Amino acid sequence: MLFDWGAADRPELERLGNVLDVTDRARRKQNSIALAAQLLRVRSRTGKTIPLAANDAQKQYEEDRGQSNIILKARQMGMTTWVAGQFFMKTITHAGTLTVQVAHTQEAAESIFRIVHRFLRCLPPSLCQGALKTSQVNARQIIFPGMDSEYRVETAGAPNAGRGLTITNLHCSEVARWPGDPAEILEGMRAGLSPAGELVLESTPMGAAGCFWKEWREAKGTGIVRHFFPWWMEKAYVSHAVEENSLNDAERRLRREHDLTLEQIGYRRQIQERFRGLARQEYAEDATECFLASGNCIFDTAAIDARLREVPAPVSERRDGLHVWLRPLKGKEYLVAVDPAGGGEDGDYSVAEVIDMGTGLQCAELQGRLTELDLAQEVAKLAHEYNHALLAVERNNHGSGVLAYLKGVCRYERLHATGGQEGWLTTSVTRPLILGRLGSALVESPEIFASERLLRECRSFVRRASGRAEAQTGEHDDCVMAMAIALAVREERLTGRALN
Repeated sequence: MLFDWGAADRPELERLGNVLDVTDRARRKQNSIALAAQLLRVRSRTGKTIPLAANDAQKQYEEDRGQSNIILKARQMGMTTWVAGQFFMKTITHAGTLTVQVAHTQEAAESIFRIVHRFLRCLPPSLCQGALKTSQVNARQIIFPGMDSEYRVETAGAPNAGRGLTITNLHCSEVARWPGDPAEILEGMRAGLSPAGELVLESTPMGAAGCFWKEWREAKGTGIVRHFFPWWMEKAYVSHAVEENSLNDAERRLRREHDLTLEQIGYRRQIQERFRGLARQEYAEDATECFLASGNCIFDTAAIDARLREVPAPVSERRDGLHVWLRPLKGKEYLVAVDPAGGGEDGDYSVAEVIDMGTGLQCAELQGRLTELDLAQEVAKLAHEYNHALLAVERNNHGSGVLAYLKGVCRYERLHATGGQEGWLTTSVTRPLILGRLGSALVESPEIFASERLLRECRSFVRRASGRAEAQTGEHDDCVMAMAIALAVREERLTGRALN
């Protein structure tokens, strides 16, 4: 399909834009790919300026593209360039359009806008007049007053990025690597997206936790179209062919299932040699494994992932957030460990973990956003139910109030004490010790854990650049800390040696 670049007035540009909006999926794909190849120019891997000819991943994206999209991809698949190109064409052919691309760093934002500036600079000369004359062109913004349209690039960490705007097209790049609280930033961006607007979330993976992972996992329920592009969809990813008789089982399976060439297998070996444990993250092969392979989890991820595949369903789910796997048995001794929080709809969860004092088996788990009084009443009920269990309440912060309610309102007296004071005290000394004990149990006795919530929190419990171990941004660690306290108190009771 060839397009006529002779006219540059607004009606003609809008007519051109109509070809991008046809409802027939096959025609839309054909038009988008043809228009990009004729209109847009990019820099090739060898540094030459060439037409934007769609690769296999970009063609597949156009085949499946919806109004809201999430792209999980290997490195350098060209998806950022392709989305930028599609949104640029819409910006210059649809009056009243505001396109916003959001990058994870300042450097990435500048790189994206260099791509967009090249699109503008290489437009056919006849189009750079009339309605496409620009009133402002800088490092972050291009304004086309004749079309009442604008193209912006923002940085996710910038204060008020995207706030107060009515956005037509929103592309969020490398969401898994956004700084701060990515979920809050994304929520602010989405609030400005018009009801008919197009959304693209795109990233390589970084851990089975965080905003991008949640968006990917929940996409089917939210109406977002998922797109996964493994590394072998990029034709440039080849190397010297390997001998067929040298293939291992994994390589044979990939050859069989995805029709990979021996040159692609050779490239795969180079990836694994260079990136080692991060190869599955940077050059994704599976939409689940690429998340599990990444991140800085302080616990043994293989042990967690193996147990996650085996965890039993609760035998009952009572009250909000109470899961039960093993009901109390007569004559058994139990322990209830509590990590209190302040309550409130947006705060952390309060968690109580019930374990068998003899075996360490996880029996029940209560998780909820509860006030101090409500939490005290709930855990008192739980402790009574489990044979008048020992209650170990972390007394840091909100815990002192919970302890006071337990004694004064609930009249529950069987409370664990350390250092002559009721409650468990987590300090800079005891915290790494109890987390270390939990980590050992995950490897040595994974069968004692039944809660998927707990194990997923363990999976997103990472070591920060500061060295502190805590929940990844946007995740929770209340189940982790409650279970760590439970195992520590059990050890103290069995050995008679106190950590505190």
